[in-house]
Amino acid sequence: MSEHRRKTPQPQDGGRAAARRAAPQSAGRRAAPSPRVMRESPSEPYAEERPPGGRAEARRAAQRGGRRRGAEGPSSGGPGGGGGGGRRRGGGSEGPGRGRGDGGPGKKRIIDYPRYGKYGFRRWVPSWKLVSGLCLSFLGLLMGVAGVSYALVQMPEVSKAAKAQNNVYYWSDGSQMVATGGEVNRQEISYAQIPAAMRYAVISAENKSFEKDHGIDPMGIARALFNMAKGGETQGGSTITQQFVKNSMLTQEQTISRKFKELFITLKVGSKMDKDDVMKGYLNVSYYGRGASGLQAAARTYYGKDATELNPSECAFLATLLKGASYYDPAGAPEVDPVQATAEKNLVRAKKRWGWILDEEVKDGHLSAAERAKYTEFPMPVAPKKSAQLSGQTGYLVDLAKSYVLDNVKGVDSDTLDQGGYEIHTTFDKKKVQQLNAAVKRVYDENIDPKKRPGDDTYVQFGGASVDTATGAIIAIYGGQDATKHFTNNANPTGAQVGSTFKPFVLAAAMEYGKRDPDGGEVQSESERTPVSPKSIYNGDNKLKISDWTGKPWEDEKGGQWLQTNDDHTSYGDVNLRYAMQESINSPYVQLGMDVGTDKVKDVAVAAGLRDDRYMADSHVPSFSIGTSSPSAIRMAGAYATFATSGKQNDPFSVTEVKKEGASIFEHEKKTKTAFDSAVADNVTDVLKNVVEHGTGTSAQLPGREVAGKTGTTDENKSAWFVGYTPQISTAVSMFRMDDNEKHADRGFKEMYGTGGQEKIHGASFPAQVWHDYMVGAVKGTKVEEFPAPGPIGEKVYGGGASPSPSPSPTPSASPTPSEEPSEEPTPTTAPPTTPTPTETCKTWGWSTCLPDGTNAGAAAGADTAGAAAGNDTDGTTSGTDPSATPTDEADDVGDIFGTSRGNGNGNG
Repeated sequence: MSEHRRKTPQPQDGGRAAARRAAPQSAGRRAAPSPRVMRESPSEPYAEERPPGGRAEARRAAQRGGRRRGAEGPSSGGPGGGGGGGRRRGGGSEGPGRGRGDGGPGKKRIIDYPRYGKYGFRRWVPSWKLVSGLCLSFLGLLMGVAGVSYALVQMPEVSKAAKAQNNVYYWSDGSQMVATGGEVNRQEISYAQIPAAMRYAVISAENKSFEKDHGIDPMGIARALFNMAKGGETQGGSTITQQFVKNSMLTQEQTISRKFKELFITLKVGSKMDKDDVMKGYLNVSYYGRGASGLQAAARTYYGKDATELNPSECAFLATLLKGASYYDPAGAPEVDPVQATAEKNLVRAKKRWGWILDEEVKDGHLSAAERAKYTEFPMPVAPKKSAQLSGQTGYLVDLAKSYVLDNVKGVDSDTLDQGGYEIHTTFDKKKVQQLNAAVKRVYDENIDPKKRPGDDTYVQFGGASVDTATGAIIAIYGGQDATKHFTNNANPTGAQVGSTFKPFVLAAAMEYGKRDPDGGEVQSESERTPVSPKSIYNGDNKLKISDWTGKPWEDEKGGQWLQTNDDHTSYGDVNLRYAMQESINSPYVQLGMDVGTDKVKDVAVAAGLRDDRYMADSHVPSFSIGTSSPSAIRMAGAYATFATSGKQNDPFSVTEVKKEGASIFEHEKKTKTAFDSAVADNVTDVLKNVVEHGTGTSAQLPGREVAGKTGTTDENKSAWFVGYTPQISTAVSMFRMDDNEKHADRGFKEMYGTGGQEKIHGASFPAQVWHDYMVGAVKGTKVEEFPAPGPIGEKVYGGGASPSPSPSPTPSASPTPSEEPSEEPTPTTAPPTTPTPTETCKTWGWSTCLPDGTNAGAAAGADTAGAAAGNDTDGTTSGTDPSATPTDEADDVGDIFGTSRGNGNGNG
């Protein structure tokens, strides 16, 4: 070939690639000669060839320069021409090409990504094997996590909120009084108490596969979505088990973690818990609207009956409420949604779903078509009532029954009772409670006017209790005007002294134990006693000097003597005990108590039913016999009932039975004791019957009925009582004035002079009127019975300086002279005098003051007359005791009553 046709060699500075090609090859490794170079310059020696720069350079060259060089092929005449070297050429058309992307032989990885032997975008598209492998691995991982989570998850305890219940109190006839005591209106019932119709209604409406699934129902969820899409009736997507778990074991927060936890707990519950327990739990914790949680509360709220009494139609309606009570309660819930939750719209929705549930039960085989055909009329629930409040007398009744439960039911303390779930069946007769309340209200409204007489009629209070004489059951109480306003239960101890209503215990002690007396100057031993008859004669003079049983004038620790005064300061001379009780003369019974022994009087009072507690006064002083003690109205009614039953004593009680989840955990057992001989009790009854027929208690007479009773009024006219009984019912009524506000320093008992427009308040006045009005209704419809005839008892003894005479006259020796028929309310002729000032030689000893002649009258401050025993009451009661006998801090006494009801047992203080 001629020289002029030879191509001029390319310059060596043709860019970075050319420079790299021009770089000397490593001495340790020699590349094969390039055919392209050989064609371009066949005369050049091999030593002048430009080898590639190694494997890395070959890969980079294939990726960066190959295509460019291909474009600059022989036709272009550019450097590196010689045949269009594309990307697939790598380092040369015949080079080894050792990179992953060069398609040459290489080592595949386990996960072929980017893909081996693929170029361009195909290298980054995963193969079906890779995709399926990843999916299977992910599913396997999920299953592993699920398995571990299921194994590790524990079924949590039912939350306290889900277990919270209230306690239901029942009247004596079994009807519900009130449900209270807990934060939630719920009462749990057992599975057996749940009607089958209710279970089937819920299953058909909420979870058809409940009896077969494991807590989760995928088909049910799909079915719910499908029905929702086509606008039909829907079942809940959640199963009954899921709803039970959600309502009872988990919080109500809507988070992914809670949903995830709910799933595994549901699976665990579905596999571990019995279906019956799940159904029971679900129906007991579900909310039915109107504040009712649980089926039992719902049955009571909507239909006024127990769950066991529900029929299939009513069950279908209650199942309807589980979908959302606010939108299915026919009463409406405008406070929730004033537009959609109206009564009209709710009724339409409720009827539609109610009918649908009954039809579904037929389809599912839970209800026969014939039975379904009976229920064509919607079971309209009762109108909603205001939430139960412990107002009026209800709060006092609940407090009384609660106290009894705490004192008498084993295993129940205040904490467990506060958790709720108890059914407490009481002895309270609803009608009689209303009658007693009405009787007090009538007397109060007709006579007490705080606006007209603010100084005399303010703070007037009544208390009362009525007991079944045969059993001791408390059938009615009056605790105050309103338990939400007046917090102290006046049927419990209030600190109000009982006055002369205590005298029957003195007479009973005299007949039971006998009188001690000196004989011819010699003193009998303690064991030598003479049984006393009501015909016994005692001195009824005013300012009678009281002696101990040996005949020695009784003296206090400072030598002061006791001169006992009578109610109207009248001297009656020698009278028998029957007449002294009839006229409520003090001096005979104070001396009789000393002759018998005030300790024996106390024993009889306790045996009859009073309690030897802080409300029992000091029995070592003469005034103990005429009522310085302050027991409750309940205990006084119970003690008088012992006389009505011829000496058989039954403790007053307020609860007959307590149930928990339908099972009885307590039943009252009657425990009758013999307090004293029947002859004693029957003679006391005969004497008290005379009080009502001819004495101070005539205002308590009941037409066609035998009544026995006693009036009582206390020191400075601060309290008045009437306690009486028929053969079947014993009732006690108290009246007093005391400020309710515990913050007031002077809230103690206040005098009742002028109260109700009367000069003094006697037991024969307002208390006896209340007793009469209540008892007229209380005995109506009961059998007319008579008291047992009294048998002969004791001997006719003489005491208090009385001398034997053929026929002792009860004619009083001082003005005013009582008429042959004593008035119902003894009226004093003079206003209460001031208390004399003690002299240096005769000082006050706590409860005593002095007479003008220097002798000690042995009475508390506030004497009725100068020279009379201070502290004498208007019905014959003297508070001539030491400070322990008469409550000296009435505010503290009363302040403790309501807050310490457990100390009163069943309120029977």
